[in-house]
Amino acid sequence: MNAGDAPDPPIDPAHDAALAARLFALAPLTFGVLVLRGSSPARDAVVQALALAMPTRRLPGHVDDDRLLGGIDIAASLAAGKPIATRGLLAEAAGGALIVPMAERLDEGIAGRLAQALDERRVALILLDDGIEAEDTPPPALMERASFICDLAASREWQDFSLEPASTDLRDAAPLSGDALQALAVTAAALGVSSMRALLFAEVAARAHAALYGRAAAVQTDLEAAVRLVLAPRATQLPQMEPDAPPEEPPPSPEPEDDPSDSDKQDPDQTLEDLLVEAAAAAIPADLLAQLAKGQAPRRAGASGSGQRRKSGLRGKPLGARPGMPRGGARLALIDTLRAAVPWQGVRRRELGGEAGADPDAPILMRKEDLRVRRFEEKSARVTIFAVDASGSAAAARLAEAKGAVELMLAQAYVTRSEVALLAFRGDTAQHLLPPTRSLTRARRALAELPGGGGTPLAMGLNAAREAAEAVAARGRTPSIVILTDGRANIAADGAPGRKQAGEDAECAARAIARMGFDTLVVDISARPGHEGPALAAALHGRYLALPRADAKALHKAISASNPALAAA
Repeated sequence: MNAGDAPDPPIDPAHDAALAARLFALAPLTFGVLVLRGSSPARDAVVQALALAMPTRRLPGHVDDDRLLGGIDIAASLAAGKPIATRGLLAEAAGGALIVPMAERLDEGIAGRLAQALDERRVALILLDDGIEAEDTPPPALMERASFICDLAASREWQDFSLEPASTDLRDAAPLSGDALQALAVTAAALGVSSMRALLFAEVAARAHAALYGRAAAVQTDLEAAVRLVLAPRATQLPQMEPDAPPEEPPPSPEPEDDPSDSDKQDPDQTLEDLLVEAAAAAIPADLLAQLAKGQAPRRAGASGSGQRRKSGLRGKPLGARPGMPRGGARLALIDTLRAAVPWQGVRRRELGGEAGADPDAPILMRKEDLRVRRFEEKSARVTIFAVDASGSAAAARLAEAKGAVELMLAQAYVTRSEVALLAFRGDTAQHLLPPTRSLTRARRALAELPGGGGTPLAMGLNAAREAAEAVAARGRTPSIVILTDGRANIAADGAPGRKQAGEDAECAARAIARMGFDTLVVDISARPGHEGPALAAALHGRYLALPRADAKALHKAISASNPALAAA
């Protein structure tokens, strides 16, 4: 886009989804996975068009290994008195595509088998993602292999379209030039896309787009389409765009004669990399753009704001069965038990011999190794640990606001059934003021008794927060750490004063937390934030939030908006 031009209207997500479906239909086994997020008429129309253009099968919600890979038909085997094998869905859909409803609930074991089939180019996948929250996504093994990710949740108006059977062989399409490949790589780097698969998909998408429109070689339009469809939905950062004009130019109204001449001079000066980066920035989805503008990279799949996933035998999302005894609260999986026993009936009857072995109506012979128990997956409780700097430098500026923010967060935790812990560090000590709790009364009492003043033993506070997080994790819960400090450490880990040693000890303590992989957020509560807060967040591998001149409500709101995982508490 040239300087002075009006911004182009955003492309309708449904239009991009239709284009992605056309490219996907050209070579489904090459593109592998098409993700359609959000239930809407537009998504229904895309799925219907794809089903008419290629052979498809629908994957049941709780499919097991036997149904997916092939196994024993229990009903037919019992009726025939001998094992009857069945073909799996992967064999039935070979060369076509499997439609996966509610892909965000797909078992990771099944996802691994599907990923293997994708790598072998036996089948393609159309993932229907109905997740509401941003972290509710299909398994990472499949998202990594997704060529197109289309969000149709906001699409309401749609016109039916049809896909013609593929008549173009991508092997005949000319490869991209070195300049085009370099432009795609530069664009991926500008968007923070580190996956090599995404870059390879973008290259294939550009060639497929050119072939779709009858071009022998890809041009800029094809590259922009590939960037928009493949790279933009994966963006983890906003591209750094250099302004075409100094900041003083926008306020004064430019003369009409200058705009055309300026734009004419800028067109040849723009490189292909710049054009693709601009196209990618314009194509980033609105919700993702808002997250990136706040410094929020998309969350990893499985890093849920309500706690990490863990296996359970009693409650949660159903998973596949496993061998085991139905005791200790574990529930018997009857169908899976029968499926394990049926293939061995002939052998066991022959071992018995006599009438029992010859009678086809004899009861099923069960053994201990046939027993299967159900498995479930539930999300562990989340505990947010607040480490509050109560030293003199912080107390004078923001301690009152920090107390109010912690109390507001605890009130929210009471509603979400999560817990909050509180510790404070000042002088030469770090105190655990409040163990993990949802009690508002205990929290208010602890906050009211929190004194201020003294030095800043930041290393002690970080070590105490790490120990508290390790204790929380040992009980099967998911810890998060929010550190409210100005970052200006002046008390070392051994209690001795000195800024240099205190800073080194704080950095070592922060790196120890980073090695544990805990979610961390540094809230700079100084009146004039300096470089200490960002340096601490970098050592923690966490997020940084500076809030000068904010009250308790603004602090609470900013903490909640900065990290969905911490907002759950």
